[in-house]
Amino acid sequence: MDPILLWPDPAPPDLVRVLDLAGLPWTAVAEPGDAADLTYPIAVVSLEEEPDRGFSVAAALRRGEVAPAAVLLLVRGTTLADLAARHQCFDDFCVVPAHPAELEARVRNLIASDPLQALPPDLVQYDTLVLNLETYQASIDGQPLDLTYMEYELLKFLASSPGRVFTREVLLSRVWGYEYYGGARTVDVHIRRLRSKLGEVHAGLIQTVRSVGYKFGEARWG
Repeated sequence: MDPILLWPDPAPPDLVRVLDLAGLPWTAVAEPGDAADLTYPIAVVSLEEEPDRGFSVAAALRRGEVAPAAVLLLVRGTTLADLAARHQCFDDFCVVPAHPAELEARVRNLIASDPLQALPPDLVQYDTLVLNLETYQASIDGQPLDLTYMEYELLKFLASSPGRVFTREVLLSRVWGYEYYGGARTVDVHIRRLRSKLGEVHAGLIQTVRSVGYKFGEARWG
């Protein structure tokens, strides 16, 4: 796979960490023309420190010799209003700081949109439940599930380890993150919503283990 083009150089540490953990190659440049001898599936341009300069770089990538298939902008909430007038220079954006899983998903989704760089879909499956880890789509019995981001993350985490029991505290730290200070009720509310969206037939996939926590389905051996 060709590397992802990053600007600026050095690239934002949080972005680098996400790409490295995901096994996605990258190269950072100070100027769009610094790596004109390579091709790139996408470019990720950070507007965190120099938003005006970042917009200029994104526009230059569109019209220059280094032409990635797609451009992802990393923006702060204070920069969102500036996107409307510059929609022609990017394909997607991500508000930072972002959950690492969301940032990786947006990167992979743009890579998958390029037929020359498309990767085989990474799926979590349990019977008729299918979670696409690249597009963040979920379905059961072939019907799409309308899940929020955290509902999807919770379902993915549980379905990835069928039969294993997790306490509410473990779910809070692994799904919401160690920096999250919400109480156990947060987990209970999301579990209740997930069961409702799975429907009466499949709600039992998520089981309550009294005085401990929750588990998904049954363990599979072999």
